[in-house]
Amino acid sequence: MFVLGLTGSIGMGKSATAAMFRAEGIAIYDSDAAVHSLYKSKAVSAIEAAFPGTMRDGAVDHGRLAGVVLSDVAALARLEALIHPLVAASRDAFLVAAKERGAGLVVLDIPLLFETESDRIADAIVLVTAPEAVQHERVRARPGMTAERLAIILARQMPDAEKRARTHFIVDTGQGFAAAGRQVRGILRAVASAQNKV
Repeated sequence: MFVLGLTGSIGMGKSATAAMFRAEGIAIYDSDAAVHSLYKSKAVSAIEAAFPGTMRDGAVDHGRLAGVVLSDVAALARLEALIHPLVAASRDAFLVAAKERGAGLVVLDIPLLFETESDRIADAIVLVTAPEAVQHERVRARPGMTAERLAIILARQMPDAEKRARTHFIVDTGQGFAAAGRQVRGILRAVASAQNKV
């Protein structure tokens, strides 16, 4: 089974690109969805104990939690120490299930792929990117986003240029999503060709 890591900084179009792989019939592990699920289940009591007042109606309130950890490096590190092992366990369970189903290719959609060293379990990496001006325009359009908040988020993420140097494939969404779809299909052809040579 070929494992393709999919990553990209905020506003680059990674979620849209993941949807393109899904539309081609590829099973996707969505780490953001896994985190949201954990905020309603296994992680709730541990997060409430570490960050009192961040729970509402039996689940972690994402807004309250972000307010506590976003600008506090030490608090963010404590949260990641709680969440990352749980996400890794759900990712590993996804991979086992996909292998048992006989999947030939899966995609791990992980925004912090390099930062969490999850790239080590991927056979190849796809970076979703776009020009900085396009990225900032997209992110500023998000509800509640400020220049300060964007700066904090970007400071946590590996610079795009560094990611490019560690990547096998690039999808540039700055050329429009139709072009990105063609790039995705090209990646799938390249992976299939590599698998056929093994």
